[in-house]
Amino acid sequence: MRFGFGFGFGFGSGLLLLPLMFGWICASELTFELPDNAKQCFYEDITIGTKCTLEFQVVTGGHYDVDCRLEDPDGTVLYKEMKKQYDSFTFTASRNGTHKFCFSNEFSTFTHKTVYFDFQVGDDPPLFPNENRVTALTQMESACVSIHEALKSVIDYQTHFRLREAQGRSRAEDLNTRVAFWSVGEAFILLVVSISQVLLLRSFFSDRKTTTTRLGS
Repeated sequence: MRFGFGFGFGFGSGLLLLPLMFGWICASELTFELPDNAKQCFYEDITIGTKCTLEFQVVTGGHYDVDCRLEDPDGTVLYKEMKKQYDSFTFTASRNGTHKFCFSNEFSTFTHKTVYFDFQVGDDPPLFPNENRVTALTQMESACVSIHEALKSVIDYQTHFRLREAQGRSRAEDLNTRVAFWSVGEAFILLVVSISQVLLLRSFFSDRKTTTTRLGS
């Protein structure tokens, strides 16, 4: 998979790859930062007839939404959604060539997002070279296949739980920041009100003292 950049104002990019790599990446899972007013595109060479699945989710930032667009080598739009928090799209390639899918945060003026996506191209290779043979698998081979499928499900569950944990932590940190600012604001208002009351009371006594002095003279 290759990835390209289309930032509106030439922003730098901080990419967190799973696994972490640079340039060409072999992994289909990627978590990256998408700045405000930015657009980022990725490219994948796909053979005709290959079944592909694109799944994405906004982990942190703003209202947890992003624009997504998928195009075939001819520029035909296969998938387009605006301000989606998460979604999954499956298609079969009708042409050979480089497919492009982009994530856009151009509608946001000051909030950057963290986006996760998983782009699966084709089916997993068989665990055994002769797994699709006519004869039945041995008991050991069947057990290995079952364990392999169960481990893949565990990996998928772990990924989604990590995403939910990251999203929950982001919400908690954002709420904590708001509560802290609200507390500071309340303390400042309370201080201003207290000082105002003291000054007001002092002004009452000062006026009374001045009036009493004039009457005595």
